[in-house]
Amino acid sequence: MNGKNRLMATMRGELVDRPAVSFYEIGGFLVNSSDQDPYNIYNSPGWQPLLELAEKYTDIIRMMSPVRKDSHLSWENAVINSSFEKHVKLETWEEGDSKYSRINYFVGNKKLSSVSRRDKSLDTVWTIEPLIKTREDVLTYLDLPDEIFAEHIDCDPLFEQEEHLGDRGIVMVDTEDPVCAVAGLFTMEEFALFAFTEPDLCHKLLQKHARIIQRRTKIVAREFPGHLWRIFGPEYITPPFFPASMFDEFVVKYDAPMISAIHDYGGFARVHCHGNVKEVLPAIVDMGADAIDPLEPPDQGNIELAEAKKLYGDKLVLFGNIEVSDIENMNSDKFRQVVKQSIVDGTSGNGRGFVLMPSASPYGREITPLTLENYRIMVEEVSY
Repeated sequence: MNGKNRLMATMRGELVDRPAVSFYEIGGFLVNSSDQDPYNIYNSPGWQPLLELAEKYTDIIRMMSPVRKDSHLSWENAVINSSFEKHVKLETWEEGDSKYSRINYFVGNKKLSSVSRRDKSLDTVWTIEPLIKTREDVLTYLDLPDEIFAEHIDCDPLFEQEEHLGDRGIVMVDTEDPVCAVAGLFTMEEFALFAFTEPDLCHKLLQKHARIIQRRTKIVAREFPGHLWRIFGPEYITPPFFPASMFDEFVVKYDAPMISAIHDYGGFARVHCHGNVKEVLPAIVDMGADAIDPLEPPDQGNIELAEAKKLYGDKLVLFGNIEVSDIENMNSDKFRQVVKQSIVDGTSGNGRGFVLMPSASPYGREITPLTLENYRIMVEEVSY
């Protein structure tokens, strides 16, 4: 079987020749290793063998957004509409080895502001100042006209990438859910406090973003049918920050319609949820999800792969079970045993399927020999 057939057969719950293997963001995100931008970590020489390994020997799951050129970057890559330009001002500047971005929203004489930082040595964006800091900020944000969030949806790049990949893999539509959009406006602590103490107001924020995100999902599901999706954000409403009882209210209510739209056009929905998922897995199943990632083992998560397979393997394709920290730090002989056991636990007995995958990827400029060797082990073990 080729990568494309293997992955789609896995999603359908059909037999495959071997478990698929994905390096998640490596091979998942579209990167340009020849781009000499100082903020592009992937032009570092140490990254080249790992990028090549992913492209040549893994089952590619390319994560793409129909509204952002690079799904792992911020609003800098979004298509801006005229209403957005009327109400929003974007600023960027550099200090030392960091690039800062400020976004200012204006409603009448009121202003909301947030600041983020991106470092040359890391492929991540840090929020220095959240957009919402007070209850008054919430009310101001709700007064922002929906028109400024209107999106230019373009599925052509998804089709083009699918053609480029050929039989090496698949394109996966990458989207946030409403709780991700809302929680990202606060610090995590402030969001938790707000959700507990102001649930009605929190739902107004969720509804504001749900109008945009659910519309996008319906359009893309129709125009790019029959594909895998990744929905990220549900992890915000999991223990220890939230009791599992709140998952239905803040996640299922808003994500179930997205999953339903995806299913209407023959697609598959993979829910991205780090951490302690044991208590929310029943709700993830009930809202119609086809898969979950990255299903982290203890101590990062709270359910073993074998248990998840036994309880939910007939309902969900299980992606993951390899911690990126183990890839970067664990002795290779021991890591090989971890990989072997994950394959056994993920493929034993009946079930829809299993994809060997790490919880994340390195985001620094240097890739050590140990890290590269452990990634090679993942490929070797599924190929035996």
